[in-house]
Amino acid sequence: MTERRRPVSTALAMLAVGALATGLGAAVVAMRVARNVVTPPTRRRYDIEVLAVDEEAGVIVLSRTPDTVAPGRYSMWFDRDRGHARIGEIIGHDEHSVTRQLHSVQRGDLSRASRARWAGWWYLTPADLAVPFSDVGIRTPIGVAPAWRIDGTGSGSDWVIQVHGRAVTRAEGLRAVNAFTEAGYTSLLISYRNDGDAPASIDGRYALGDDEWRDVEAAIAYALDEGATRIVLMGWSMGGATVLQCITRSVLAEQVVGVVLESPVVDWVRVLRFQAAASGLPAVVRDAAMAMLASHSASQWVGLDEPIDFDRLDIVARAAELTIPMLVLHSVDDGFVPSDGSVALAAARPDVVRLEHFAVARHTKLWNYDAPRWERAIGAWLAELGDRQP
Repeated sequence: MTERRRPVSTALAMLAVGALATGLGAAVVAMRVARNVVTPPTRRRYDIEVLAVDEEAGVIVLSRTPDTVAPGRYSMWFDRDRGHARIGEIIGHDEHSVTRQLHSVQRGDLSRASRARWAGWWYLTPADLAVPFSDVGIRTPIGVAPAWRIDGTGSGSDWVIQVHGRAVTRAEGLRAVNAFTEAGYTSLLISYRNDGDAPASIDGRYALGDDEWRDVEAAIAYALDEGATRIVLMGWSMGGATVLQCITRSVLAEQVVGVVLESPVVDWVRVLRFQAAASGLPAVVRDAAMAMLASHSASQWVGLDEPIDFDRLDIVARAAELTIPMLVLHSVDDGFVPSDGSVALAAARPDVVRLEHFAVARHTKLWNYDAPRWERAIGAWLAELGDRQP
């Protein structure tokens, strides 16, 4: 006899009973963990020490972390995100520090900074790309969300809609604009509920893609009204989960001819378990936190208007529903969203999904690590996508 697999939500509820029975302390910690998952952050973790700066020589010395030792060019925020610098290649390093090129400082006084945080951004606004752009508004179900529109060199019928990840904004997708512009695509970089630019939802919480996809659907409707006939969606990290929900649930999904995913979340249970293990969180607390997010009653304790449906968000389990060609870019050294979900998705649907595997590159920083390879992969895939019609 074959044992039937319980739905994830049912299994989590059963685990929660045992978890909460271990004591009130575990329940309190679990609630805090669950809130952190779905609450937009107001404070950032500054985990890098700025040890020395020589702006005239273009050199900076930083503490050694998995991010600061990665080759490539990166973004660095300091002074509570009021300051921003571009960091170039590694010049030298020892067991405690890394010396890198200081490319430029866009904002703030870096000489006074003592701590900073790493990011994959390079461009802060479309103006940094030196291309014409316009600010537009997308009419979403909860209000008008701002977006950037960058017209391509083609006929205007091919569009890409960029969907950023958790706890960042639409500027994340600016790194992809050149690759799509060269292929003739108009780029639409959108905001979505609770990201700090778009209107907030009633509960002000992330739904991990379970609701945000409706704002992507609104962006598709905007593109169609503006003359788009072929649409590609690109999602970064949680934006990948959001895009995947859109193409499996939206009535407008038939207008989408292709999907590009960068470091995507394709199964939240897999990701949250990985992150819990990486932070040393006990399994009993992890499972209780996930159960709270999935429970109709307990999800209200963490501020959610509706519980998270982890089964619906598991695209590996729903792989049979996929019909749209997909390019997935992921690094085995992601460090935040493990690539095994992307590997499993590609293995389940090799006829639809192409996986471009990187090494060394960190989460959503594949372009930063190797921009030529990253852009070639997207360009080649778009060329193969050709004139595919919706």
